[in-house]
This record gives sequence, C-alpha cells and structure tokens, in this order.
Amino acid sequence: MKRTVLLISGLLLFSLVFSQDYLARARKDKEWGSIRTDGSWAINPQFERMNDFSEGLAAVKKNGEWGFVDINGSFAVNPQFEDANDFVEGKAAVKKNKEWGFVDKTGSWVINPQFENVRDFDENVAAVKSGGEWGFIDEKGKYKINPQFNKTGNFSEGLACVLKDKQWGYIDNTGSWVINPQFEDAESFINGLAFVKKGGEWGVIDKTGSYVINPQFVKIDNFSNDLAAVKVGKEWGLLIRRGLM
Repeated sequence: MKRTVLLISGLLLFSLVFSQDYLARARKDKEWGSIRTDGSWAINPQFERMNDFSEGLAAVKKNGEWGFVDINGSFAVNPQFEDANDFVEGKAAVKKNKEWGFVDKTGSWVINPQFENVRDFDENVAAVKSGGEWGFIDEKGKYKINPQFNKTGNFSEGLACVLKDKQWGYIDNTGSWVINPQFEDAESFINGLAFVKKGGEWGVIDKTGSYVINPQFVKIDNFSNDLAAVKVGKEWGLLIRRGLM
C-alpha cells in the first residue's frame, strides 16, 4: 500500500553549525582561498580554482595545473595534474596526459592513469570509463565489474544505478541486476530509498524496486534532514521522509 505524501509549501530555514576549524573556499577578485567562520582568511587568495577540503586536503589549480594543499595552504601534492577530484576513501582521481588514475595523499600513484573518465571511490569500488563504456574497479585497479554500461552512479548501500540500452536499473557489487533497467533516470539509494523517473515524472522506490511513491513529481531533490524539495505542476513543496519506510 502506498504511503500518503505530505507536502509542506513555503520556505524552510536551515540552521548550519560549523566546527571552529571549518574552512570555506572564497574568492577575492579572481583568486581563490579559504576563510574561517569569522570571515578571516585562513589561506590567502592565490589559486585559479579551489575545491572544498575533503579528508584534510583541498584540490587547487595553480599556473594551469592541479595539486593539493593542507589546511595551512601548504602543498601536500605539488601542482602537476590536468584535473583533480577530491579525496575520498584516501584516494583522489586525477588526470595526467589526458587519462585518469588515482593518487594517495603523498601524490604517489595508487592506480596508474589509464581511463577515459572516472568517478570517486565509494564502498571500496570506483566507476571507470574505458572503451566508451563504464565498469567498476577495486582499490588495486582491477576490474570488479567489466565495462558494459552507458552511464553509472556510485555504489550506495550496496547498489549502483546504471544505464544500459537507454534505461536505468540497479546492480549489486557483482554486476548482477537487482532492479532491472526500466527507468528514464535514477538516483542513488539513500537510507533505503531512491528517486526514479518514469513516464516523465519522478517517484520513490525501495530496494525491491517497488514504488513507495508513484511517479508524480516534475522535479525532485535528494533528501536533506529527512526533507526533499519536490515540484508538482508549477509549484514546489517539501516531501517528508517520515512514514515512507
């Protein structure tokens, strides 16, 4: 039996609490640095681009190349890459000579550059693109699931959404289908629920592929603090997770 959908129209105010050592990237003129919660500069603006800190390091672009700095602004990994992602599970995806690989926090290669594109590690595997198709590798760079998909998301709660022959479904970490491809679009599972699109509208499914909420939303955002912004017709409201599981 489908649950009742409760929508709350209007504005939602969020209260954000930051730790004292929280740093936020900020730009002055055309250069990026990081500021503390009181607005003072922790790292003076000096970079062409800068990501937020992740696992103690931030990816920065200097003189056309990417490297990584610590919270003091000192380079932990000197600029040398064409592109760089954040550190996740102790590894960062970086691009060198037009190919992607992964480095550790010293800048040493953990997985040599060899892929056309990659996604970050999640649940000890990473999606990689080779020969125009996506598959998954383990932490040693060996294929856990051979490239065979058109697109893919990250693994979350043991499942990954993947696109095969123009339809999205969900696989487990062996590459077996858990929810057969049938959706126009799909998002990762979060706390047992995932957003999927069918017939031009978004709904919510559980891990069996059953609808918890039938497709009825024009647009939908991921849950945050058990609330998700949804659009019905021309109006936005809030969907409450409570009671959906």
